[in-house]
Amino acid sequence: MATWIFTHGDTDGICAGAIALAANPNAQIFFTNPYGLIEDLTIANDEDKVIICDIALSENHLKQIIQRFSRIAEKGELIYIDHHPWPEAILKEDMPSKIIHGLASSSELTYSLFKSNIDPKFSRVAIFGAIGDYLDNTPFIKHLLERWDKRALYFESGLLTQGIEGRKRDYELKRSILFKLANNFLPSSDKRLVELALEQSHLEELAIQKIKDYIHFNGKIAYTLNFPFSLGKAAIYAKGLTDALIGIAAEERKGMIDMSLRTSNPKIDLNKILRLITPKFGGSGGGHSKAAGARLPKEKFEDFLNELNKSLKELDYNQISKS
Repeated sequence: MATWIFTHGDTDGICAGAIALAANPNAQIFFTNPYGLIEDLTIANDEDKVIICDIALSENHLKQIIQRFSRIAEKGELIYIDHHPWPEAILKEDMPSKIIHGLASSSELTYSLFKSNIDPKFSRVAIFGAIGDYLDNTPFIKHLLERWDKRALYFESGLLTQGIEGRKRDYELKRSILFKLANNFLPSSDKRLVELALEQSHLEELAIQKIKDYIHFNGKIAYTLNFPFSLGKAAIYAKGLTDALIGIAAEERKGMIDMSLRTSNPKIDLNKILRLITPKFGGSGGGHSKAAGARLPKEKFEDFLNELNKSLKELDYNQISKS
């Protein structure tokens, strides 16, 4: 029986995967995403042990996912670890697998599951992943931080996050980093990663200086279109450098608009709003309450912005602005 770890390619996914690998040292690593999961799972046999980390369940493929989970859980073993919003169409207890799901980072959830089987120093890797996903304020991560000089850990997590920024499909690099983390090497021990982090920080500073010229407004939304930088980072700065309630960074791809959205307002739930309004425009969207993504036809982008701004008005501009 082979062991497979399917995980996401961001900081949290890499760290969760590294912790899972430390607890299952002979496992094979495969990077995937919510839309590719069902197809990628075909490389595992029904009799195998499968661990899935930091991959949201796509509601568009939910029926097929449940069927595939059932076959593996019946003949092998399946562990699903995630923190994205749970699909409304099924209860957790009805999923045919071991479910570890919560509001913490996937790195924290994975460490909590396997901590009795691995070196306590892997708590650092859990912290790196939590910081990378803006989930370092949970009670357990705060407790883990008490074991370490947190200044050093924030430095290491920053190197990791900056180093992989913009390296979306560079799975060779990410697999190398994951294996090093699984063997208790720090991000700063990887010279290539350090060089990439420094390069990315330089590019980010240049982007910050230029982005104001690319920002447009629709009510309380600040957005960029085709700004040549990371969508997630551009969305953060579109919001952070203005008084906008929501920052959006969008780019055109083959007649579609892909976008990242960010807010820091506790009364705005981007996940709920996007799941409600994007289908109206032939698109899809969702994610976390403060950080989410969406995709829709190019010609519907302006209508989408108007509808999103309308949703903010319904929440009451004045009240949410005071939050």
